[in-house]
Amino acid sequence: MNILLLGSGGREHALAWKLSQSAACSQLYIAPGNAGTSSCGKNLDFSATDFDAVKKCCLDKKIEMVIVGPEDPLVKGIYDYFLADDSLKSIPVIGPSKAGAQLEGSKDFAKAFMHRHDIPTAAYQTFGKENLKEAYLFLESLKPPYVLKADGLAAGKGVVISSSLEEAKKEITDMLTHEKFGSASAKVVIEEFLSGIELSVFILTDGNSYVFLPEAKDYKRIGEGDSGLNTGGMGAISPVPFADKSFLAKVEERIVKPTVEGLKKEKIPYKGFIFIGLMASPPDPLSKREGENTSLEPFVIEYNCRLGDPETEVVIPRIKNNLVELFKAVADGKLSGQKIETDTRTAATVMLVSGGYPEAYEKGKVISGLEDVEESLVFHAGTNSKVTSQKSQVVTNGGRVLAITSFGKNITEATGRSFSSAAKISFDKMYYRKDIGKDLLVYEKSTVED
Repeated sequence: MNILLLGSGGREHALAWKLSQSAACSQLYIAPGNAGTSSCGKNLDFSATDFDAVKKCCLDKKIEMVIVGPEDPLVKGIYDYFLADDSLKSIPVIGPSKAGAQLEGSKDFAKAFMHRHDIPTAAYQTFGKENLKEAYLFLESLKPPYVLKADGLAAGKGVVISSSLEEAKKEITDMLTHEKFGSASAKVVIEEFLSGIELSVFILTDGNSYVFLPEAKDYKRIGEGDSGLNTGGMGAISPVPFADKSFLAKVEERIVKPTVEGLKKEKIPYKGFIFIGLMASPPDPLSKREGENTSLEPFVIEYNCRLGDPETEVVIPRIKNNLVELFKAVADGKLSGQKIETDTRTAATVMLVSGGYPEAYEKGKVISGLEDVEESLVFHAGTNSKVTSQKSQVVTNGGRVLAITSFGKNITEATGRSFSSAAKISFDKMYYRKDIGKDLLVYEKSTVED
């Protein structure tokens, strides 16, 4: 089977790495890919949102399946584009329809969907610049901190959490009237703040049935101790020690089932991943009874219509199944009966980023030490190959540059290996957080004790 994978980040490198291991994959193409994906297949020089180029590739290369990594092509309707074209409609696209992608493309749509289907989430209201005064009044009715979310796509950076009412009013003014996040903040969702600890749950669905993938916890803030600005993600851990069978059963009954059923009821075609960002509240590792954490209650923070990044880099390595066969089952509507086989070890990803990220940063920095990493997987997120007269070099091409993933018998061992591997790599102004997974150690300890 000839497969086209769309995207260029760490998520796509992890997917390409896994897809290339399948005997069912005869040729893998990645568009546009990066320096890492070129070792798994053939990179093609066009954007994932250039649908005409995607079509030409599919016809020229006799593509038999398209897998969509990032959200942009999905929100822009690549699934529908294929379905509407007689020359493409027989090629399955792993990813939801444009309507389904609105779960991520519009925070307002997602919140309204949750309320229609009684899915637990924070109280909210949505505002445009024409009702800024009403937004101020709603903020005044809430207790701090205040959560403001750009309605549209903002590259994972459209969420602002303010500790003071004055600051929150300034932020929403910047978002609505000064276009802080461009057109993405033409509307802003204001939410009640939920306390607790976050995690991500992933399912793969064919529109009727679904399977659970391994859960993960990622780290959004640039600074250690979860300080500083939000990023696309600085690392991830899987499995999540507080997400025991009791908690995940609540997630399935209260969130996953009504989400899939809600899409069916609303006749929204959905064949692909659903990423469910959760808040587990309250975070109390000592309230377990009979080996189950009965105190944690799941609330949906957000949906994404694709796998997360860097969560993919810890989730995909833990999956033992043939990924191509799983995707074929999704395309054929035969996911029912499939079971996910999972590596029981802990996986830990540490993200190496450019100096200055998530604000201004420089590109083109030469990366050294990649060949010295032996006990970890290195997934390229923002890299390019640079060919000189003497040799080929790998250089930085983004804010998040490399994802270092390692296995261990526990969080300490897995993160220790990732940190050790990270120390062997260098590029100008390289930075990474050295506390990934540290907050989960108390949960892991209580799990072991029980």
